[in-house]
Amino acid sequence: MRWRGVPLDILVAASAVGLDLLTTAKAGDTEFIPAEMNLPMALLVGLPMGLVRRWPVIVSLYLAVALFVTDQLGSFTSNTAQILLCVALGVAGYTSRVRATAVAVAASIFATAFNIADPGAALTGNMWMYSILLPVFPAVLGAYLRSSAERLEEREVTPDALLAAGGVAITVLSTWTTWHSGTQPVWVVGLLAVVGGLSLGIARRLPGLVFLLQGVLLVSADTYLNAAVNTCVILTLIAIGVFSMRVVSWAWTVAAYVTGCLLTAIAVVGDNTEITGFRVGVLMTLVATPIAIGRYLGVRRAAAATEKLVAEEAARAAVAQVRADQLAERERIARDVHDIVAHHVGAMVLRASAARYAAPDGPVADALNDIRETGHQVLQDLRDLLDLLRDPDRQPDLLANPADVVRESAERMAAAGLVVDLDLDPATDQTPLIARTSAARIVQEGLTNVLKHAGPGTRVRVSVTPSEEGLDVEIRNGRPPTAIERLPSSGRGLAGMRERVRTLGGTLSAGPDGEGGWLLAAHLPAHSRVSPGSAA
Repeated sequence: MRWRGVPLDILVAASAVGLDLLTTAKAGDTEFIPAEMNLPMALLVGLPMGLVRRWPVIVSLYLAVALFVTDQLGSFTSNTAQILLCVALGVAGYTSRVRATAVAVAASIFATAFNIADPGAALTGNMWMYSILLPVFPAVLGAYLRSSAERLEEREVTPDALLAAGGVAITVLSTWTTWHSGTQPVWVVGLLAVVGGLSLGIARRLPGLVFLLQGVLLVSADTYLNAAVNTCVILTLIAIGVFSMRVVSWAWTVAAYVTGCLLTAIAVVGDNTEITGFRVGVLMTLVATPIAIGRYLGVRRAAAATEKLVAEEAARAAVAQVRADQLAERERIARDVHDIVAHHVGAMVLRASAARYAAPDGPVADALNDIRETGHQVLQDLRDLLDLLRDPDRQPDLLANPADVVRESAERMAAAGLVVDLDLDPATDQTPLIARTSAARIVQEGLTNVLKHAGPGTRVRVSVTPSEEGLDVEIRNGRPPTAIERLPSSGRGLAGMRERVRTLGGTLSAGPDGEGGWLLAAHLPAHSRVSPGSAA
C-alpha cells in the first residue's frame, strides 16, 4: 500500500507542530514573545509543512522568512524553523527544478546566517561556511536521491516510511529533554536527531550511506551529547541490520560487523569501564544479532524472488505448451481437410481432363478446361492453407500478381456468362501488397456470388481504385435478366469476406442497391495490421 494524498500531508504538518511544541515546552517569556504565544508560533511554522510535498520551494521560502522573523523576535520557534527548513530543502531538491531549488537555498543561506550570528556580532568566515553548508547539504542530498531513485527496482515506499517514522520517534522521544543540556544550540541537536531518524527511510536503498551517517552521529554524540549515545547506538544497530539484509557480499557484511563492534565499543566503553571477556562477548553478540536478522530476511527475500521467477517461467512454459497443442491440433485438422477436399477435387480434375480429350472443340471443351484449371488452383490453395495453419506467423506466398488475379477472375466469370465491366485503376499497384491481395480475393468471391445468385447474363461492374486512406473495392450487379435456379451456397462467403476485411482494419458492406441489384463495397486501409493466424 502506498501513502498518498491528504492523510500524509496532515501527518507531516502535525509532526512539525508537535516537534516545535516539544522544543518550546520549557520555554518561558522572551523580550518580544510571551509564553502564551508558543502554540500559535508552532502552528505558524509547522502547518505549512503539510504543503511541502506539493510546493516545496514555496514552503522553503516561507520557512526562511519565518526563521529570520522568529530569530529577530528571540522566539525559541526559530530552532524548529531551522530544522523544518532543512527538511523542506531536501524535498525541494528531490522534486523541484535546479533553478527553483537554488533560489530557495540562497534565501535559506541568508536566514541561517542571521540565525547563527549573535546579536551585534559580525559574521565570520566559519559562520558563513556553516551557513552555506547547512542549507546546501539537504538540497544536494535530495537531488542525489532523485537521480538514483529512478534506477531502483523496488518502488514500494511503505517500509521506508515506517523506518523513517520509527527512527524519528526513537530519536526525538528519547532525547528531546536533553537538547538544552549540550554545548550546541538546541536547533542543531534537534536537527541531527530528526536527520538521524529520517535517514532510516533510505536505508533500504542506500544502506552504506546510512550506515556511515549513523556512525558519524554516534561518534558526535559520544563527544558532544552523551545523553543521546544510547539512541545513536540503537539507530546504528538498525542500520547494520538493514545493511546486512540488502548487501549479499559476506566480505562487506564482516566489515560492517567489525565496524559496528568498534562503534558500539566507543559508545559504551568509558575511561573507567572494566573490560572483561563476558562484556566483550555481550557486545559482539549485540552487534551480531541485527546482522543475523538482516541476513535471514535477505535470504527469505531472495528465496521469494526466486520463487516468483520460477512461477513466471512455469506460467510462460504453460502458455507455450498450450500454444504448441493448439498448433498441433490445427495442423491435424488442416491435414484432414486437405486430404478430404484434395481427394475429391483431384478426382474432379482427372475426370475433367479425361472428358476434355474425348470432347470436341467448343464451349464444352472450354468449360472442361476451366474446370481443370480451377481444380489445379484449388489444390494449390489447399496446400498454402495447410502451410499457413502449420505456421500462423508465416505470411503466405502469393502465386500471382493481385491485378492478374482480378483480371483472370473477371475473364473467367465472363466466360461463364456474366457481363463483366472491370475498372482496375493502374495506380492500385502503388498500394500495399496485403491490401491488393485481399482485394483480389474479395473480387473472386464477389463475382462467384453474383454468378450463384443472379445467374448468367447479369451485368456486373467491378471497380478497384486507390484512395488517400487505402484501397476501395466495389462490385455492383444489376437485376437478374430472368428467373434462375439458384446454385447451392454455404452462406460463408460473405462472412469470410467480412472477417478478412475486419482483420485488416477495414470495412465491408453488402446489400440491395435499391434498383433491383446488389452492391458489395469494401474499404481496405493502406496501413493495416494482420493478426497472427489470420486467413490469407
